[in-house]
Amino acid sequence: MKSLVSIITINYNESEVTLDLLESIRKLSYPNYEIIVVDNASPNDNPEIIKEKYPEVVLIKSEENLGFAGGNNLGVKQAKGDYLLFINNDTIVPQDFIEPLVETLQKDKTIGMVSPKIKFHWDPTLIQYAGYTPMSHWTIRNNSIGYHQKDDGDFDRAGETQSIHGAAMMVPKSVVDNVGMMTEIYFLYYEEHDWAEMIKRAGYKIYYQPKSYILHKESVSTGKFSPLKTYYISRNRILFARRNFKPFQLFISLLFQSFVSIPKNTLMFIAKREFEHLKAFWRAISWNLTHKATLNTPETV
Repeated sequence: MKSLVSIITINYNESEVTLDLLESIRKLSYPNYEIIVVDNASPNDNPEIIKEKYPEVVLIKSEENLGFAGGNNLGVKQAKGDYLLFINNDTIVPQDFIEPLVETLQKDKTIGMVSPKIKFHWDPTLIQYAGYTPMSHWTIRNNSIGYHQKDDGDFDRAGETQSIHGAAMMVPKSVVDNVGMMTEIYFLYYEEHDWAEMIKRAGYKIYYQPKSYILHKESVSTGKFSPLKTYYISRNRILFARRNFKPFQLFISLLFQSFVSIPKNTLMFIAKREFEHLKAFWRAISWNLTHKATLNTPETV
């Protein structure tokens, strides 16, 4: 009997998008999995259609929007699998994509998280993710390896990488039991990087496995460029540094943010007359100035 894999995805106002993912999951060659869909209190959607068309799905309807981490954590609490697969609802999976991920984790117990190669749905010849570079202590940004490059075999080497991709990541249940679930303070963006840091500090490796891949439609729920996205990315970039950088690294980072990044972004939004983004950006900065207690303890199962 193959190990049970719990596939967890979040739906927010996008039941039709989620149904596309579920249709691709139904064709999986892996024989032992459960599907958990968490509806994050969608205000303009009827998630019941998911259960009607896919009765095998465990549908959890949250009473409030818990964000990416909170929604996934709600799914974890219901999961029965030995391995937890967190996957965005705006993805399509090929038939044999689970096997390489499970085999990777089974062969090396020191691996705490693994992501597949991620390619763009709109052009499957282009890569979105083939691992991550280290997080810069100046800009608090990392770069996706292979981003927008052709999938021509140059990114087909499996190995350890610096961080995980939240669109598709598999984690052994034993690691979650040991380290804890995702921290929910982020709500959107950077939470998977924070979780990867927690898991690395516990002595595990983060891994990239290109024998598996998914197709990602990217930012369906939040919009590719929206004030909401500007707010959470700007807020959580600084929050990530506050939670994970050592004191000198944090000093360097905040110095760069204060004298380079914040003035630059302010001027850019003004020049482009993107005043809603400017407002969202400064709300993000203000949040970090007014919320001192941000090092909340990790969630536990």
